[in-house]
Amino acid sequence: MIACKVGVGYDIHSLVGGIPLVLGGVSIPFEKGLSGHSDGDVLCHAIMDSLLGAAALPDIGYWFPTNDESIRGARSLLLLEEVIHRVREGGWEVGNIDATVIAEFPRISPYVMEMKNELSHALGVPVTSIGIKATTNEQIGSIGKGEGIACISVCLIWKW
Repeated sequence: MIACKVGVGYDIHSLVGGIPLVLGGVSIPFEKGLSGHSDGDVLCHAIMDSLLGAAALPDIGYWFPTNDESIRGARSLLLLEEVIHRVREGGWEVGNIDATVIAEFPRISPYVMEMKNELSHALGVPVTSIGIKATTNEQIGSIGKGEGIACISVCLIWKW
């Protein structure tokens, strides 16, 4: 019998000047980047929390606390690799990931395939198992004013 579980993750970070913008492990040319203890990659962070939630494991703040200086500025793709290792230790495999990036700008559609390739490699799943979409916040709230970027992720994990 196959067991399946679903997880949901969410992350948001402020946009600030002077740092690179990284989404899904891809550097995107833009005048601002996402603040955070790591590289601020909200796409990777939301995916990590969806996977951890589905596997009934503690969230990313437990595994990668902001007071851990060893991960300051870390590539979130590397943290994602640690998360998928923990999920697989429980016997789980990824069925699919579906994520929505919420940002007024920049446009991410030119980078989606590269993001999917990076995430596919980090997770060890086919590119066809990863969906990435983008939407705006219709100029409402802090995201709508261009002050930050958020992401929502849903995942399905399974095991025999």
